Amino acid sequence: MENKSLYCLIMAGGVGSRFWPLSTEENPKQFLDFLGTGQSLLQMTFDRFQNIIPRENIFILTNASYEGKVIEQLKVPNKQVICEPLRKNTAPCIAFATAKILNQDPEAVMVVSPSDHLITNELQFNQDIALGINTAREKDSLITFGIPPHRPDIGYGYIEFDDSKKEESVQSVKQFREKPNLQSAEAFLNAGNFYWNSGMFIWRGRVLRDSFKRNCKSLYDLFFKTENNYNSDQEIAFCQIAFEKSESISIDYAILEKEPNVEVVLSKFGWSDLGTWGSIKEITSKDENGSSVNHNNIHLFNSKNCFVHSEKEKTILIDGLHNYIVVDTKDKLMILKDENEQKLKEYLKTTSHKSS
Repeated sequence: MENKSLYCLIMAGGVGSRFWPLSTEENPKQFLDFLGTGQSLLQMTFDRFQNIIPRENIFILTNASYEGKVIEQLKVPNKQVICEPLRKNTAPCIAFATAKILNQDPEAVMVVSPSDHLITNELQFNQDIALGINTAREKDSLITFGIPPHRPDIGYGYIEFDDSKKEESVQSVKQFREKPNLQSAEAFLNAGNFYWNSGMFIWRGRVLRDSFKRNCKSLYDLFFKTENNYNSDQEIAFCQIAFEKSESISIDYAILEKEPNVEVVLSKFGWSDLGTWGSIKEITSKDENGSSVNHNNIHLFNSKNCFVHSEKEKTILIDGLHNYIVVDTKDKLMILKDENEQKLKEYLKTTSHKSS
C-alpha cells in the first residue's frame, strides 16, 4: 500500500469551554495561539501530520460554523473540511468521514487525532505513528496510542493492556477505564500496565466499518449502508438527515470499549492534551516562585505558583495570590483557584455568560 492511501482525520469541532474566557464558542481553543508560537493548535497539528501523510489526504472534521476559520488558517480547499451539521460527539462524524473516504479509496488507512494536543519530540512521534500505521496494515485491529502516566491524574481516561510480552511496543488492550478517582489512579500508576488514553487512533477504514456493523449497528445503518450518497450532489442533504437521526456518542463508547481487537502503541513521544488552563500552566516556564506569565507587563508580589494570562498591552499588578489561575481578556476576567479548576464549567452555568 502506498502513502496515497494514508489519510488523517483531525478532530476540530470542540467549543473549548474549559479555556474560558479566552476560548469562546465563536473562536474556540483549537484556533488560538496558546503557546506563543505564532501558530494555532490546529495549525501545529496540521503541520505535524504533513510530515507523514500527503497534504491533500488530511481532512479536518469540524462544526459547520467553523468551516471558514479552518480554511482561513490552513489554506486548504473546502473539500478537505468535513462539516458536521449538528454536534453529536465523535462517533457519528468519524463514521461519516470514514464512509466518505472509503467510497473513493477502499484501501484507506486513517490516523485520527484531536486538534488541540501538544506533542514534543516529533521525531519519536513520527516513529510511533509509523509503528501504528504498520500494525494497522498488518492486522484487523483498531490501534490506540497510550501515554505513560507520570502522576495519578484523575482527568484522563486510562488504557489497561496485557503486558505479558514485556519487550513489545504494541500490546493488546484488556479494557478502557474511565476517568478514575484518586485512589484508583494511584493503583493504576503502581500497576504499570495502565497508560493514559491519548485519544489518537489508527485503523484501516474497512476494519472500522466492520466494527461499526458489529458494535454500533444504528450508526452503521445510517452512514455505511448508502454509499452512493457520498462525494455526490446529495451528500450535504444526506449528511443533515443522518446527523439528525444519529445518537450523540463518543467513538470510545460506540466502538472501542466493545471491540475485542484493539491494540495500544506504548508511545514514547512527549504529550499533553491541553485540556485545561492547568495543563497550560504545567508546561510553561516559571519564575523563581513557580509562577508563569505571558508577557513582561505582569508584575507579581508575595505570590507563588500562579498562572497569569492577559492582553499584552495591559499592565497587571497582583499581590498575595498563591496557586491561582488568572486570565484577563478585553471584556472578561477569571480568577480561579487551582484546586477548583474542574468546577469551571459548573461555575459558568450559574453566570449569565455562555460556558463556551
